[in-house]
Amino acid sequence: MTSEPVRIPVHLPGGAASVSGLWDASADASATIALAHGAGAGMTHPFLEGLATALTSDGFAVLRFVFPYVEAGRRMPGPAAAATSTWAAVQEWCVENSAPGAFIAAGKSYGGRMASLATADGLITPAALVYLGYPLHPPGRPDKPRVEHLPRVSPPQLFVEGENDPFVDPHEQLIEAVASCPVARVHWIAGANHSFEVKGARRPADEVGAGLAPVVAGFIRSL
Repeated sequence: MTSEPVRIPVHLPGGAASVSGLWDASADASATIALAHGAGAGMTHPFLEGLATALTSDGFAVLRFVFPYVEAGRRMPGPAAAATSTWAAVQEWCVENSAPGAFIAAGKSYGGRMASLATADGLITPAALVYLGYPLHPPGRPDKPRVEHLPRVSPPQLFVEGENDPFVDPHEQLIEAVASCPVARVHWIAGANHSFEVKGARRPADEVGAGLAPVVAGFIRSL
């Protein structure tokens, strides 16, 4: 897939900046999916490459982008305000560039959680949100849940979660969090970990990402 490089202006708390993006639009796309990366990988990670390629082939426009800390060459995420401001800029870019169809916010782990925060704070107004491995709490620390804002997210939400993901163990904690949301549901991936890899069934990361495209597409088309 040949993606079009784009620049996305961002109004950060510390001043004006911009971040890199990759734009893929199929003819007559039915919706635009903004796809954010996880904390430890950028927008060119094979998982996101595979997912974006599959979604574009299935009739969606896809905008991948990086958060400011990745743009600056840092490894650790900065303040949440920088990430939520970036999400606001991404939706603004889609509006200004006449991105087709409804705006959907999606993200792997950290990227999805930042989308939920931006929505809860009214910075973005997506038609729906898709979380690919929502990091409910740090591994082994269910006493530190990241759920307080979720009931304030009014658009439909889909939590795509691996059954063996330590970020959502115990499962009951996630189920309770989802039940607190206005419109939300979970789609479990049998035997998968946080990267959606299944023990004993090793596949390349791009194939793993592409394998989730039908789940994402089916949810969006059901709205």
